[in-house]
Amino acid sequence: MLRNRVKELRARHGFSQTDLGNLVGVTRQTIGFIEKGEFSPSIALSLRIAKRLQVKVDDLFWLEGEDEDNE
Repeated sequence: MLRNRVKELRARHGFSQTDLGNLVGVTRQTIGFIEKGEFSPSIALSLRIAKRLQVKVDDLFWLEGEDEDNE
């Protein structure tokens, strides 16, 4: 399962789901589904989100069980 820190980092930057969605070209619902782990974003979308949240993609997304430090 793909895990992520989108919600945490989005909040740290003061973005709503709508704000982040607008910045990366998707809907608020898409951001919500990503945060809940119900949708795995494309590589391109992952890169856009990471850039807006000022982190590397692998600091934002990881596969469950591969890096216990991120859980």
